[in-house]
Amino acid sequence: MIKVHHLNESRSQRILWLLEELELPYEVVKYERDANTRRAPDSLKKVHPLGKSPVITDGEKTVAETGAIIEYILRKYGKGKLMPAPDTDDYFTYAQWLHYAEGSAMTPFLMTLFNGFLGEAGAPLQPILDAECKKQLDYIDLTLSKQPYLMGAELTGADINLSFVLEAAGSRGWLKEYPALTEYVKRLQARAPYQRALETGGPYSFVMQA
Repeated sequence: MIKVHHLNESRSQRILWLLEELELPYEVVKYERDANTRRAPDSLKKVHPLGKSPVITDGEKTVAETGAIIEYILRKYGKGKLMPAPDTDDYFTYAQWLHYAEGSAMTPFLMTLFNGFLGEAGAPLQPILDAECKKQLDYIDLTLSKQPYLMGAELTGADINLSFVLEAAGSRGWLKEYPALTEYVKRLQARAPYQRALETGGPYSFVMQA
């Protein structure tokens, strides 16, 4: 059985959601952030040297990085669900979106978070980061203003991976100018498997208010 090493209020919430979408049995091993630093506990380093979540164990196999975990689960257990067939052109569009989420999309938002810790010292960098964040939201909006999910009419693993980026953006008010992205996040969060994952994973502050 897959074990999800789940850090509260973290990206690992997406893996619980994925497993619920597939209706796969799984076990959750919970970890709590330090109340002062908000960092993951050192006990996660016993699972993977980076000490970060998400990470899963499946028998003797340990897999880290959200995109890799999604690929691993869908290829091994998905039975063709939530991804195009690997020998199709659609697969490469899907793979681009899947890896974009933790690459180009997430980077400026993370940098903005860290830059905020610098106070006035970070002020010169903030306009650049703001422009880069807007560039990413504009790019995503080009697709989601035309169709309900990244690949068209159906949810895929790429949507699950991208969800955290837009949830985080929404929690900071950055989606106010993007009604299509706001509706997209609400659409994802309204899914029954998403709601079941919330019940399993515990409090999650990125849920968008109705």
